[in-house]
Amino acid sequence: MNKTVTLALQGGGSHGAFTWGVLDRLLEDGRIDIEGISGASAGAMNAVVLAHGYLQGGRDGAREALKTFWESVAAAAPFSLLPDEHSLTSDITAQSELAAGMKHFVGLMRFFSPFQLNPFDINPLRDILSAQIDFDRLKDAAAIRLFIATTQVSTGTLKLFRNRHMSLDVLLASACLPMMHRAVEIDGEAYWDGGLTANPPLFPLVHQCQARDVLVVLLHAQASRQVPTSANEIWQRLTEMGFSSSFYTELQGLMLAKREAQRSWLAFGKLERRLRRLNMHVLEAQDLMSQLSTHSKMNANPVFLHRLHAEGRLHAQTWLDQHFDQLGKSSTFRLAQLFQ
Repeated sequence: MNKTVTLALQGGGSHGAFTWGVLDRLLEDGRIDIEGISGASAGAMNAVVLAHGYLQGGRDGAREALKTFWESVAAAAPFSLLPDEHSLTSDITAQSELAAGMKHFVGLMRFFSPFQLNPFDINPLRDILSAQIDFDRLKDAAAIRLFIATTQVSTGTLKLFRNRHMSLDVLLASACLPMMHRAVEIDGEAYWDGGLTANPPLFPLVHQCQARDVLVVLLHAQASRQVPTSANEIWQRLTEMGFSSSFYTELQGLMLAKREAQRSWLAFGKLERRLRRLNMHVLEAQDLMSQLSTHSKMNANPVFLHRLHAEGRLHAQTWLDQHFDQLGKSSTFRLAQLFQ
């Protein structure tokens, strides 16, 4: 018997290839139906590409669409970002390394704006998505509900876009890193990366979907006990915190609300009844992500992306083996797991 879930997909640049692997295995398994997907940045890309592929050819169409997208990302890299001596190694830490020239460019982003470093606002994703996604069809006939996170620059708040408002600009906005690209304008408003305010958003999956189970795919690294000391380490840690704090706040609030709803003898409201039935699941790879180099989220080398895809499939298989039978019955996630 199939189980219906909603998915919340975290952003993380090239690390989104791990999520590609997870989704590839879940779709291949065939026992899980997807009602809705929320996502930010790379999570948003995976969400929309999957939904569009599913519309065209069901599960197999979704798998092929994800494969086409990520291989296009690898092919669009303007030059090899992986040092030649690391291209054939099996060590994922070495595979994740950027070439020295690219590391220097990343360092410059702390001192120069995208108007200076990227004056023509070049973004390979624009052509990749334009060639692959029929946004008009996605608006009219999508079977999977989408909730794509962006950040409104003027207010610093979350703006969600659903199927009926989906467009190329929405996806580019959801993955618009302020250090790399100019803000994307939609209907007169400027937007940045959705991961700044919801990475990924959870509340639309609770409020606007019916599935009892929410599966969150996380891309964050294991918590570090070391206090950063160098300028580069401090900048990197601040960036990581900025792209994860909103998610932890929302998750803690949701779990607290669920606990209070379960304690009540009576649940009169629709939201209370929904929370009592809600099951939370998290699929993450903290140990794996902790092995990757500091700037690996910008590494689009095919060797690295396919390795992440393979790791995603393995982690998804392990999760299915351990937790599939609990879908529809109980949560497999405790909040303390993320802070051990």
